[in-house]
Amino acid sequence: MWVNTDEIEITPIEFPTFLESLDYRDITSEATAINCAFVSKILHDFTEEDSLLPTVSGRMSSSSFGFDINSSNGLFNVNVGNSQVEIDGGYEGNNSLNLIEAKNYISDDFLVRQLYYPYKLWSGKIQKQVRPIFLTYTNGIFHLREYAFTNINHYNSLVLVKHKKYAVQDGAFNIETIQEILEKTKTAKEPQIPFPQADSFERVINLCELLKQKEFITKEEITQSYDFDARQTDYYSNAGKYLGLLETGKDTISGQIGCYLTTKGKQVFNTNLIERQKEFVKIIVSHSAFKQTLKLYLENGEMPSKENIVEIMEKSKLHKVGSDSTYFRRASTITGWTNWIMNQIEE
Repeated sequence: MWVNTDEIEITPIEFPTFLESLDYRDITSEATAINCAFVSKILHDFTEEDSLLPTVSGRMSSSSFGFDINSSNGLFNVNVGNSQVEIDGGYEGNNSLNLIEAKNYISDDFLVRQLYYPYKLWSGKIQKQVRPIFLTYTNGIFHLREYAFTNINHYNSLVLVKHKKYAVQDGAFNIETIQEILEKTKTAKEPQIPFPQADSFERVINLCELLKQKEFITKEEITQSYDFDARQTDYYSNAGKYLGLLETGKDTISGQIGCYLTTKGKQVFNTNLIERQKEFVKIIVSHSAFKQTLKLYLENGEMPSKENIVEIMEKSKLHKVGSDSTYFRRASTITGWTNWIMNQIEE
């Protein structure tokens, strides 16, 4: 199921300051992400339920039910008998039961079964509305999407009905902050690494987050986690290398090729969230093509055209960018990363 996280306004939230056993700055599991979303009232705001209580979670039997699913030959009926269902978190309010499926990595796809089976199971058990919610967490941002099945007996009837992003307030980040970083950051020499083709800077960050947790991840694991093909895996790992945040190498035990954080990458992720965002901006704008594009954006109040960005790129002595078509493809990365920077500014 494809989901789009672009251009969603971020809602600022406050985290309970008295809590010592839960740290929103160090979320390393889906369970911790859900707990943080609950205690900070993100789930309450998203579901519009004033009172929510945790009621169901973990593994359970699906019981027996049937449903229709699309196939190449038309509708196909599936009968399920006591299949295993796993619910990351279930929160009941006055009007609804909200079933949470959580991930700590960004993916364009998830398995519909992860939402449909719990939805089908509990829709047959209670009278209240059952609301499937998909939650992802990365770099201080909680993404929540609510789905609905327009036909309870049709597996492919899933539709997105609501989508919001939340971030814990962790200091000020304004237009003056961006301008100061631009003025003080020295332009680095372009690395002898292909210029990035990785439009989502959120995913570059999320890949580094996973490396902070696991230290070494094979390229095959990256491909599977993100539902990438091998080429996309190379794009995003190369983007991390271009910025000096990660490096590639062989695992000493398995001999497989994978990625690990550099010393610079580890240093960035040992700062608090607001300082981390500033460090990312500094790293990005230390590269001339990004710096000049961002300057032009701030001067004109809008994103420069692709043609203008390509002109900037051609003057920046980029490594292995030759043809006009390659310049235009890579310009999408500059647009994506510049938008990410501008999205950090608090209104």
